[in-house]
Amino acid sequence: MVIWTVFYFMKPSVRKQMLRMSFFTAPLGLTEPLFVPEYWNPPSLFDLAQRTGFDIESLIFCFAIGGIGTVLYEMITPVRHVAMSHQERHDPRHRFHLLALTSPVLVFVTLILVTSWNPIYPGIMAMFIGAIASLFCRPDLKWKIWVGGGIFLALYFMFFKLLDVAYPGYVDKVWTLRALSGVLLAGIPLEEYLFAFTFGMMWSSLYEHMSWQKIVL
Repeated sequence: MVIWTVFYFMKPSVRKQMLRMSFFTAPLGLTEPLFVPEYWNPPSLFDLAQRTGFDIESLIFCFAIGGIGTVLYEMITPVRHVAMSHQERHDPRHRFHLLALTSPVLVFVTLILVTSWNPIYPGIMAMFIGAIASLFCRPDLKWKIWVGGGIFLALYFMFFKLLDVAYPGYVDKVWTLRALSGVLLAGIPLEEYLFAFTFGMMWSSLYEHMSWQKIVL
């Protein structure tokens, strides 16, 4: 939330976008019961995660990364948003507009129901497919998608390393490593890198895709 607040006050032109995407993303924190304790088992305020599966921290976390992920590209590139014309909206690629936007939900629910995978993997697959679907429908956003994924990964890595330095051994105590790949890179589970990159890819273009906006220099 500190990073979110810095971005919000640093660049007034992205405030509307940040707020919309933060409130859109925050409810995803309600999926936490799928991940506790299958993926991790973090300490939580009032021990809510352990007693109910839900926690307040997940809602705050999703609110923050939703706003951050959608504007990382704008924070480093001088661009502005312009509404797509009626003619542009009727490009043949946009026949799949609704399918592209709903594909992450369809993929996630399907994989959860038909596989016994740890829920983090359906989540990663869903976001990656959602990002690729966006690339197909909106090739004009290709740089924002790939760069957004890379920047969010870098930011997430720095955040995670600070957590690891502040609380040595936190990963071993909290993550259910025996149920994951077991691969740690710089002390961080491989799955966290995959989550960060695919989230950054998908969320970097989601606002433009949903609101029929394009970005111009």
